[in-house]
Amino acid sequence: MKSIRNYVYATILAASAFNFAPSLASAQEPARGKFTLTHEVQWGNAKLPAGEYQFSFDRTNVSRTLILNKISGAPAGFMVLVPDMDDAKPTDTSRLLLTATPEGTYVSAMQLPEFGITLHFTVPTHAAAKPTARTATIASASR
Repeated sequence: MKSIRNYVYATILAASAFNFAPSLASAQEPARGKFTLTHEVQWGNAKLPAGEYQFSFDRTNVSRTLILNKISGAPAGFMVLVPDMDDAKPTDTSRLLLTATPEGTYVSAMQLPEFGITLHFTVPTHAAAKPTARTATIASASR
């Protein structure tokens, strides 16, 4: 009788553990897409040459890192730390926001409204940074 009761308890415990475990259907897909840079930019600590790129960002990772892969010309890969992230407005368009400094052009933000996020990047403060009207539109982003 005691072994049957232990079996029932073990079965109930296992069933409840499976019910509380996160399901794969509820997991969020990483943000992925492509964009083209028309000129060299500084992105965090990485200097990216002009060309076509693929990106991937998984917001569920502990370390918020944007993965960039150059797919035109000589292949190259970059990992950029995302120091800040917030929700994107539904009216935003997918784009890179650039800031011009005396040292060059920096990526200050990446808007991804189809994923509901805007990624913010560090621009040096020692130079008199001024936002520029130039933006690079992200060609495609996919879930």
